[in-house]
Amino acid sequence: MVTGAVLATLLEPIQLGSRSARNRVVFGPHETNLARGRAISDRHVAYYRRRARGGCGTIVVEEAAVHPSDWAYERSPLAEQCRDGWASVAQACHGEGALVLAALGHSGGQGSSAYSQAPLWAPSRVPEVNSREVPKWMEEADIAAVLEGFGAAARAAVAAGVDGVEINAGQHSLVRQFLSGLTNHRDDRWGQDRVLFARQVLTTVREAVGPGGIVGLRLSCDELAPWAGIVPEAAQQIALELAPLFDYVTVVRGSIFTVSATRPDGHTSPGFNLELVRSLRDALPASVVVIAQGSIVDAEQADAAVAEGCCDAVEMTRAQIADPELVAKVAAGQLERVRPCILCNQACQVRDPRNPLVSCVVEPSSGYEWQSPAAVATPGPPTALVVGAGVAGLECARVLAERGTAVTVIERSAAAGGMVRVAAAGAGRERLSLIADWLVAECRRLAVVIETGRVATAEEVEGFDGPVVLCTGSTLGAVAYSVDDGAVVLTAAGLLDGLTAPEGPLAIWDPIGGPIAISVAELLRQQGREVSLITPDQIAGNELARTGDLAPANVRLLSAGVVLERRSLLRRVGASEVEVEDRFTGQRRVIAAAALIDAGYRLPDDELWRTTGRRLARAGDAVAPRTALEAILEGRRVASDLEARSLAAAVSS
Repeated sequence: MVTGAVLATLLEPIQLGSRSARNRVVFGPHETNLARGRAISDRHVAYYRRRARGGCGTIVVEEAAVHPSDWAYERSPLAEQCRDGWASVAQACHGEGALVLAALGHSGGQGSSAYSQAPLWAPSRVPEVNSREVPKWMEEADIAAVLEGFGAAARAAVAAGVDGVEINAGQHSLVRQFLSGLTNHRDDRWGQDRVLFARQVLTTVREAVGPGGIVGLRLSCDELAPWAGIVPEAAQQIALELAPLFDYVTVVRGSIFTVSATRPDGHTSPGFNLELVRSLRDALPASVVVIAQGSIVDAEQADAAVAEGCCDAVEMTRAQIADPELVAKVAAGQLERVRPCILCNQACQVRDPRNPLVSCVVEPSSGYEWQSPAAVATPGPPTALVVGAGVAGLECARVLAERGTAVTVIERSAAAGGMVRVAAAGAGRERLSLIADWLVAECRRLAVVIETGRVATAEEVEGFDGPVVLCTGSTLGAVAYSVDDGAVVLTAAGLLDGLTAPEGPLAIWDPIGGPIAISVAELLRQQGREVSLITPDQIAGNELARTGDLAPANVRLLSAGVVLERRSLLRRVGASEVEVEDRFTGQRRVIAAAALIDAGYRLPDDELWRTTGRRLARAGDAVAPRTALEAILEGRRVASDLEARSLAAAVSS
């Protein structure tokens, strides 16, 4: 593992307009749901301060809508309500040494009318892809109102003390919609010159922020729709034409038809945008700073991109959600201690009808800084035993060991990591293993004893002189189908953990609609197996809509030749076939299958908990099988609870 000194390029200061950022790492704008109403709030302040304290050079605050006609999600900030919030964020982050910019934009036809109960505004009457809503064609008065909104928002931001603004012409952006032939079908001046609206916006904003303020542009440089959208060559010309009006450009990709391409999950390689970024860097004058974006979550890749002249700075947003101290650790030469981003999008992508707060599977306190201040180093109990070395058990052990507890972890499998390690064997899920690797390494660093390949007994647990935490994981739950004699049924976990399916076609039962069945199907197709995926839903991987992988996953499955059996309930598994029932008509049919792979619900493995006489703490799947987020969070909470009890006992004695 390299040291921080090797990554010196990433840590160099950089000039953004009239201001100097202390390094080349940017925390980019993203939805957080941290607003109070539509205002930048105390929750934002705590969230951004933590990244500034962790060493980030430039922080771009969540985008604020510049006009009331834009209300894209319930807690979407509105610029006219953000002045006090911007001031608080600027004061907090300036105090930690970071620059602060306010992101400004308008979602246009990619917005929502659910909250405003008013029509969407857009350049042309192009239906929104997800809602199918047809927007209002913007009249001259509407355009003038939005332009004035950009100016007023920029003036308010700099008056609040931020260092400048970033204008969104990337995803969910009216500015991009005017630039693109996909969405701008006008025959007036705004369509004859598609750059006109962007030019007017930037001119208005540049005048509003004044000569000392930074103006940045977030620009989609490839809409991945070459029949009418912005292509890289056109983006170069757009950027060159607008360059006199901005100090930096952040290069992104994606459009109204390719929303998931802007911030994809781990199925897309980190740094996917770098060649696109290089094309802009080569085309623009050296005075314009070019910032790379695109799943850049590894500091070594970020440093190399800058050192090789691909870009001048790097947006590492998800990386700093996963580890707010990323830059500080790199600067200290502790690269191996950076908590890895696994690019899952499961908790950090919050443009979601559930309205969750931004968070992170591997760092659950992200987004909750306002109610979870930095932990005080209270002493833990002298010793502790953790049964189960999945991520819940490892996180529990790590937190206890940081407080001076001598921790032993017992794991029945041959390796630590639990179900996360197993799931990482699925196609496109390799990065999941990084969090298991990190937790094991941190536990080793803290002298945690991890004993693998043995089973903890009830007698051992009952006889242990200290607190015991059960993180024993889960087992396959009850099934609602019959199994004939001679039929072969494997769990998805068993297959991923090395069990071999018999020769012949295979069927996968997926009543959940999550990522596991999808990854198993892709893996089996890579091995040349015939695969049918059975789902009760109208579409495979229904729950992947939350991570942005729903459409890409279905494209991958169909491209790989997976047969999708939709709207189907599994009723019987035979020796060479499975029988399914149409959930709407009740009609039954058989599918050839030498074995069934069950990716269904799981239940807690609570045998040890039920057979011991002690009242034991539990965490993760041992309580209720859910995701790695809940497992890590509960492992941490149990450890903190044991620390509190230890402190209370010490005080009372």
